[in-house]
Amino acid sequence: MKGFIEFVREQGVAGLAVGFILGGVIAKLVSSLVTDIINPIVGVALGATKNLNGAYLMIGGAKLTWGHFLSTLIDSFIVLAVVYFGVKLLRIDKNWLKKKES
Repeated sequence: MKGFIEFVREQGVAGLAVGFILGGVIAKLVSSLVTDIINPIVGVALGATKNLNGAYLMIGGAKLTWGHFLSTLIDSFIVLAVVYFGVKLLRIDKNWLKKKES
């Protein structure tokens, strides 16, 4: 039990849990931003539909939903950008390296 408590203290599991919860909240916000604001604008610009998720291409009997894929791609890039700039802004990467070197 003592080893586990030491591990929790050194590795900051509570910080990891908080980060996980915040990540879930940010993912929901970004998903809503993409679905409710960006997709309709991109859909209108591309002439696809009112909502980009509904855009598809029929090839034979196959329905390729390229709009949904593009929507997911945009969503992923925004989440990656938020994480990248969040780490840079909070300087988490430098704090982590200093702690590891000690």
